[in-house]
Amino acid sequence: MFDISQYRVPPGTLVSLDDHDPNAKVGFEGGKKEGKRALPKLNDRLYTLQRKLWAESRQKLLLVLQATDTGGKDGTIRNVFTGVNPQGVRVASFGKPTEEELAHDYLWRVHEHTPADGQITVFNRSHYEDVLVVRVRELVPKERWERRYHHINEFERMLTDEGTTIVKVYLNISKDEQRERLQKRLDNPDKNWKFRSGDLDDRKLWDKYQEAFEAMLSRTSTEYAPWYVVPANRKWYRNLVVSQLLIDTLTEMDPQFPEPEEDLDGIVVE
Repeated sequence: MFDISQYRVPPGTLVSLDDHDPNAKVGFEGGKKEGKRALPKLNDRLYTLQRKLWAESRQKLLLVLQATDTGGKDGTIRNVFTGVNPQGVRVASFGKPTEEELAHDYLWRVHEHTPADGQITVFNRSHYEDVLVVRVRELVPKERWERRYHHINEFERMLTDEGTTIVKVYLNISKDEQRERLQKRLDNPDKNWKFRSGDLDDRKLWDKYQEAFEAMLSRTSTEYAPWYVVPANRKWYRNLVVSQLLIDTLTEMDPQFPEPEEDLDGIVVE
């Protein structure tokens, strides 16, 4: 429907988020009504491609979602995957590690959640937390988290070598937009559950998190596992871009319904 390659981070690019407009709506200058009319068609197309991927059961797709607090990861998943076969889509979230997880290497808890044949798996936060919050909060020494960019690139190379297609999305919102979203969580009793006091502590570290996200994008966008910086202030446009990205990716993967085991012509069920 529209070209999302403009949001792709070419490998080796030094990313500055100041160069990426979180309010962009390229391709949909008509605005929200036009965008909302377009989404159901994309949902239908994604449903068809996902059915083929599930039936074929040969390829697999991993979507990594990262964002600052209130960036819209949950809303993206809810809107983009409306109507798909739930058997073929899994969502894995990665919060604070458990004691058992901390007793292993930091990728140990991630690997078991990668997609199996026929699946689309969404990482709602991911292994990148170990070069984001770990870096900003100084949970481990710098020389330790510095090595992880290389580890992660090689981990993703292994996954792609073994048949997983990876696309990674950074949902880009502005600091002002985050303030408005946090305030709405406080003002609406039905959304109070989403708010935690730690959100305000993290907000004070906005600049440090932006630096960490820029390093993540710059050092881990590869030909085999590219990052896309998706404008996410406008939720409707965010949904369109991520939907189109998945459709483009699956179209290139070209899953097919498997051939029947034998000639079915002339068979009548009585």
